[in-house]
Amino acid sequence: MRDYKKYNVWELGHEVTLEIYKLTKHFPKDENFGLTSQMRRASSSIPANIAEGCGRESDAEFKRFLIISRGSASELEYFTILAKDLNYIQEKEFLIIHDKVNKVRRSLNNLINKV
Repeated sequence: MRDYKKYNVWELGHEVTLEIYKLTKHFPKDENFGLTSQMRRASSSIPANIAEGCGRESDAEFKRFLIISRGSASELEYFTILAKDLNYIQEKEFLIIHDKVNKVRRSLNNLINKV
């Protein structure tokens, strides 16, 4: 069984999740069950799927969960664009989180290609 905490991409995903929770704390209250919830679920899905994949038996299963994690990163990327366009986050915040999300996606691609 793999230890998910040893993967840099899991650490990056966890950091992104913490950032998203901080960012969305300041979203309008009427977004609690909308964009706030969606961004938090998509971000936490990234490291959660890496962890779940590490608990699986085969490389094929591990790879499948990494692909799901990558999909969650793509979803989160869109949500950050939407949050910026709705003026829920400033351009500076957007550029920082957007860069981190893309770093996670690149790292996931590299790991997927190695499995």
